[in-house]
Amino acid sequence: MPSTPYYLIDKSALLRNLQVIDYIRQHSGAKVLLALKCFATWSVFDLMRQYMDGTTSSSLYEVKLGYQKFGGETHAYSVAFADHEIDEVIANCDKIIFNSISQLTRFASAAGDTPVGLRVNPGVSCAGFDLADPARQYSRLGESDPARILSVLDKLDGIMIHNNCENGDFARFDQLLTQVEQDYGAILPHLKWVSLGGGISFTAQDYPLDAFCERLRQFAKQYKVQVYLEPGEAAVRHSTTLQVSVLDIVVNEKQLAIVDSSTEAHMLDLLIYRETAPVGQDTGEHAYMVCGKTCLAGDIFGEGRFTRPLQIGDQIAIGDAGGYTMVKKNWFNGIHMPSIAVKDEDGSVRVVRDFSFDDYVNSLS
Repeated sequence: MPSTPYYLIDKSALLRNLQVIDYIRQHSGAKVLLALKCFATWSVFDLMRQYMDGTTSSSLYEVKLGYQKFGGETHAYSVAFADHEIDEVIANCDKIIFNSISQLTRFASAAGDTPVGLRVNPGVSCAGFDLADPARQYSRLGESDPARILSVLDKLDGIMIHNNCENGDFARFDQLLTQVEQDYGAILPHLKWVSLGGGISFTAQDYPLDAFCERLRQFAKQYKVQVYLEPGEAAVRHSTTLQVSVLDIVVNEKQLAIVDSSTEAHMLDLLIYRETAPVGQDTGEHAYMVCGKTCLAGDIFGEGRFTRPLQIGDQIAIGDAGGYTMVKKNWFNGIHMPSIAVKDEDGSVRVVRDFSFDDYVNSLS
């Protein structure tokens, strides 16, 4: 096994999500694109491309990564494209989606024959965090006014809507989509495709897949559009762990297990959204708070119970380490960056990327 810390992607677990995605493709007619902003570990794209239609991006580099490493359809989106990058973006994508009418007007002519889309912001969402809410006050994410969108309809092939966020409630998804139909009903029949974005937790246990597929099918049929979905977290749910080792155990009212990793550097969203990761077992007599090794006082992965007392050198698996982790890892405190390893379907583990002091030095100047 590799030395800790390392991210471990379990292909068998990943496959379970991909099979659900393929079921949705087959039963709804929707096309499904991997959101690279969430997960971009291209070493497992060989498996993922068998069950998905391509990638969607948020920057020039993600566009190029999707085009070069994943294939299929490559959708390009950015909150704002720069003059110096627009030609390269278009050269590497199959569709380009602009965030604003201003960007659309500025760059649509450069797109040539590449299909053009616009991000639409319906002004409603299910986001539980203001930080991630595209419908928050003063949002810069997309155009909301139907009249303004109608004024540029001749330039559009499709639209992208992203107003779901960790939405595991099908009824809420249905409500949000119905609101889109009510507000933009004059626009939808004139389009060739509509992307409903990501954030829909359709790989969660007991999600009503058949009802979801029927709703997508009905929407596509009514407006004669190709529907796209852009999962990130849903594609990699429960597929990856962060493997760490206990370096020390400190007692301060609670048992504190200090490990050779960090939330700030290796699972940053835990801090951003003030969440905790699953650690330990559901049962066990021995409770520990699992803490990172940086100088940040709040560098805490979470609390868990274990069946036996932890010892220095014990390895712990920190769960849900697939989405928004490897794409956000950093060199805070100069601590060792986790390797990336893949567990193949035969159970063998191989390291696909390792990091060194030279990588740390070269990331600076």
